[in-house]
Amino acid sequence: MALNPLSTGNLADQVADALRDAILEGRYPPGTRLVERTLAAELGVSHIPVREALSRLADEGLTERTPRRGSRVATLTARELDELSTLRIVLEQFVVARVGERLTPRTERELRKLVEGMHRAAVDGNFRRVFDLDQRFHERLWELADHRMLNELVTQLRSRIGAFLRAATAALPKERLEEHAASHDVLLDALLDDDPETARAEMARHIEAAAVRIRAALPEPEEAADE
Repeated sequence: MALNPLSTGNLADQVADALRDAILEGRYPPGTRLVERTLAAELGVSHIPVREALSRLADEGLTERTPRRGSRVATLTARELDELSTLRIVLEQFVVARVGERLTPRTERELRKLVEGMHRAAVDGNFRRVFDLDQRFHERLWELADHRMLNELVTQLRSRIGAFLRAATAALPKERLEEHAASHDVLLDALLDDDPETARAEMARHIEAAAVRIRAALPEPEEAADE
């Protein structure tokens, strides 16, 4: 789990990047304490850039600070899951409507290649590769929507969406990875049918299916556990 020492440069940026990757890769599961002194020693830096990086990740929703206990990897609550998934549905339905008007043979091939890679990774049981390609697929749709202000907005949500996608992939049993990859074929076909309503409906189903998987894997609320 140890992190690799960093080179010189903007250390706070590098620390934030290293920790963000480690969290999204699952090396630091939700609830893991992030001790500044330990992280600083592993990365070969002082505690100052580590503290700044943890503050940035807290702003992104990936970490959280608790009184007298420092930082830990954020845990997803049912409410946060519902808010993020419903917000994604609204935004990404808008995205697919715009992408459907802008797809070219070249960009279609690009998206197909990503989905084909997902299929191969799913057959191999490579969860990390499926997650990486899934994230790239959705990011590419945002780019193809060609809406500058929308992309400025989603930049603030990128880490949360990445954590959402990783949790959704991690909640899949190995035998359903291929089914998950195939859902992107369905979504892409809907985009190519030049039917915005169908594309929007398919995107909503796609995101809600991921939310259902994550919801089933969430721990019981503390209130329920105390009863």
